[in-house]
Amino acid sequence: MTMTPRLTRRRFVTTTGLTGAALLAGCTGGGGGGVDTDTETDGGMTETDSGMTETDDGMMEGTPTDPEMAPRVEVDRFSEAAGTLMVRTDENGLPGPNEPVDFDQAPFITKGLGPDGSHVSYYNFDVQPTTPAPIFVLFREGEDTPVDGQLNVIDVVPGDEGYNDFWHVHAVTVPESYEANTLTSVGAIREAGYEITETDILVNCPVVPDGSTASMRVGDGDAGLVEGWYDGQVVSYFEFSEAPLSSSGESVPVSPIYVTFNVNPGEDGGGPPSGFKTESGTDRTHNVVATVPGDEGYSPLWLVNIYDNADFEMVADLDSAMAANQLASGAATVNCPVVSLGDEMMG
Repeated sequence: MTMTPRLTRRRFVTTTGLTGAALLAGCTGGGGGGVDTDTETDGGMTETDSGMTETDDGMMEGTPTDPEMAPRVEVDRFSEAAGTLMVRTDENGLPGPNEPVDFDQAPFITKGLGPDGSHVSYYNFDVQPTTPAPIFVLFREGEDTPVDGQLNVIDVVPGDEGYNDFWHVHAVTVPESYEANTLTSVGAIREAGYEITETDILVNCPVVPDGSTASMRVGDGDAGLVEGWYDGQVVSYFEFSEAPLSSSGESVPVSPIYVTFNVNPGEDGGGPPSGFKTESGTDRTHNVVATVPGDEGYSPLWLVNIYDNADFEMVADLDSAMAANQLASGAATVNCPVVSLGDEMMG
């Protein structure tokens, strides 16, 4: 448990343009199941497993939790359960469990090319599925901005089944009398029985060990860590808001990327373990993204296409990447937000 003051805590949903109109979209969620183990208090009120108390008039009350005094989640993005391309071994030296990660260093940052051949840089947050995970944002009745001081609530972290860096925003309507950080878990939210509205908003917020850094952004996005709740514990995550995202049906939208490796897949030691092929004497790849922030169809979730490294020199933009000999199409979906255009740090 960490007791020291933290200055990184903030809300992110206010920056996504979530309005009263957006709250009307989507469906209303309901509570979960389970065995009813409510107990009666001396005052005639009912206390639930979540620590919330139901008053005689049906309202739920509870005691707020100070995030500064709450335990913190241990996060490991590089375990076998959490990683796909980036799994820690004795040889690769990836950070250990709960060790802060500097994403501004290799292998977490890649220099590539935009669709017109201009230079771009992007972070590597590994393979992610196209099905987003839910994140719960609390609003008091009659208000269209999140409860001041309340941390958002999630129910999965890296290594858990169903985890995704991409989150589908669910708006929870709480009473006007609600005190921030009374609800600190998804179980408590569902048990309280408050109205839950699915929005069409997606956010890219990778959960990371506390103290991790990723300083680059396109635009004016804040590069600091955000704090949230996970099962009564505080969790840290980044926010990447270089472009608004909305759900495509039940999926995160994708955009193509064309990559090549030092050794082609199918050859001994080929594919990702061999590393991206780069220009001689530099760390510049000829990986080409089909879109950049501001383009229609941009998404930081990339659909990976692999081209023959024999065509490396001819690939200089999207047209030439598409003309190269394709070895694999749709090989994976990876979270790689573009954070630099023209290799200048933005924001």
